[in-house]
Amino acid sequence: MKSTLYTANFSTPIGEMYGLATDDGICLLEFAERKELKEEITSLKDYFKSEILDDENDHLLLLHKELHDYFKGKLQKFTIPTLLIGTDFQVSVWESLKSVPYAETRSYLEQTEAIGDPNAIRAVATANGKNKLAIIIPCHRIIGSDGSLTGYAGGIDRKRFLLNLEREVAGPKDLFSA
Repeated sequence: MKSTLYTANFSTPIGEMYGLATDDGICLLEFAERKELKEEITSLKDYFKSEILDDENDHLLLLHKELHDYFKGKLQKFTIPTLLIGTDFQVSVWESLKSVPYAETRSYLEQTEAIGDPNAIRAVATANGKNKLAIIIPCHRIIGSDGSLTGYAGGIDRKRFLLNLEREVAGPKDLFSA
């Protein structure tokens, strides 16, 4: 599959991020200092058989806007087209992450049940860690069964920030609503 890859950097309240997009959508949004970033970029260059142009496209421009709106509390669901590049299992895990509502969390066990394999906790956690679309695919919403903040490739402090941001925007829930 031959495609042009475009790149952009994003300043966010939780650090610099790096993005890649094709003409079809965003394929990478990652924290700039992540150890695996170079590997992720290389694997996408190989997958698309492309070099990277240091230039933005319409998808990256929209991502700038959506990230800004997300961090300002004005966006609860990203609309940017995404390309999920991974194994079939990884893609199924990432698709399941999209169903976790804004400002809510699920445990790793609940996530494994959502994909129909309650015995795959380690495999699901590994797939979450391979998510190439930080924040857009909300792996930060997955927590330990005991409610602890565990396993976020961007770091626990960032996970806490994102969850607190979403809960602050969503406001208190009515525990007695029907």
